Amino acid sequence: MLTAPVLRAVGLLTAWGNGGAALPVDALTAAGGRPVLSLGRPAFDQDRLRRVPRECLLGLAAVEAVLANARAEREAISGERTALLYASAGGYAASNRLFIDHGSGGAYFPYTAPAAVPAQVAIEFGITGPYAIFIGGPVATLRAIWYAATLLEAVLCDRVLVLAVETFEECVDLYARGRRLTGHPLVEAAGCLWLEPGKGTLAIETDRGAGRPNRGEIHQRLGEMFACEPMATLDLWRRGEASPTLCLSGAWGGETVRLRWTDPLASGRCR
Repeated sequence: MLTAPVLRAVGLLTAWGNGGAALPVDALTAAGGRPVLSLGRPAFDQDRLRRVPRECLLGLAAVEAVLANARAEREAISGERTALLYASAGGYAASNRLFIDHGSGGAYFPYTAPAAVPAQVAIEFGITGPYAIFIGGPVATLRAIWYAATLLEAVLCDRVLVLAVETFEECVDLYARGRRLTGHPLVEAAGCLWLEPGKGTLAIETDRGAGRPNRGEIHQRLGEMFACEPMATLDLWRRGEASPTLCLSGAWGGETVRLRWTDPLASGRCR
């Protein structure tokens, strides 16, 4: 059991639109038979970003979205007191495929690593605090939230950005081959949580071999977003002003993780 962080803001970009309000009632029907829904390539004016893969640009856009929703300037998250935690199941697959299939030069090799997305975010926003990467689906993001709580409880930082990016368009044929492993439609998304010290409680439960949980109405609205699923769930929860106790669950690789989070909107120590 840990002291729960407070959820200051959520930035969510999906192929359905921005924020939970854009999610359809039924993702399968809204997809109209399309196996993948793309977020496209965000536009940035900086010349240094001209050759940056779109998964990195989506990470930057997600952080811009969380800043806008928190009504904060970039300076609020720069420096060593901001931690950056990144979660993804396949947000670097497109760059790997490009490098392997087309023999891209050494200049593109760094983008084949999962660290490419958070590295670009750290450079762009001047974030120099604690840093970690979590690989997997929703379970990775839930573990990142748990780790964020440990950092805040230990006063190793003042705030944590939990970032997730999932892209599918460039690898649609690969996902088609493994259809039994995923649902449809695959919906590209990028999300960012801004967490600060809170005063509630956070508990984690892990169950191996339990199979995929029934996500009910939430899953029906989201489609498959992998590591971005908890971001979308949190945004929906916050918009609905639900009960003070929040239960997040996710499954990946035969493992189910549940987070029971009390008072996610209640601030803790003053900054």
